[in-house]
Amino acid sequence: MEYVLDSNFFIQAHRSTYPLDVAQGFWLKLKELANLGLVVSIDKVRDELYDKNDLLEDWCRANLPQSFFKDSSEVIAEYTTVVSWAPTRIPPYMQSALNDFMDADRADAFLVAYGLADSANRTIVTQEVSSPNKLNIIKIPDSCEALGIKYLSTIEMFRDIGTTF
Repeated sequence: MEYVLDSNFFIQAHRSTYPLDVAQGFWLKLKELANLGLVVSIDKVRDELYDKNDLLEDWCRANLPQSFFKDSSEVIAEYTTVVSWAPTRIPPYMQSALNDFMDADRADAFLVAYGLADSANRTIVTQEVSSPNKLNIIKIPDSCEALGIKYLSTIEMFRDIGTTF
């Protein structure tokens, strides 16, 4: 199984749950799992992480292997499926939610597409929580459920792998 990490996996960990200066075990375990190829992400997530010039960006640059961030252009066919699903959902999402989700500079739809490209062997890891009744935002878990892609939270991922830190 390959676990595909959302931007908020890193951002929420760094900012609140597992700060770099306090929870070093978390970050060492993440580095270990990345080096083993168990956890990966995509270039769109990298772009979201690397736009702040902060300690998190520094840590990622110094600790994640070169191959960690996968090329999202390889899943364009699946991306088309994902963005074709969103406007057909009933009840329909608001246009602003669709515009945000389909923004080519944002990671969410590409992340779902990357999971869809090999849904038997990829699990999306996100801190987002399903919110199917919200029409003003498209949550990753809701798109994963609609398209048959497994998703987990950070802690659920560590349990699924069977590891601790």
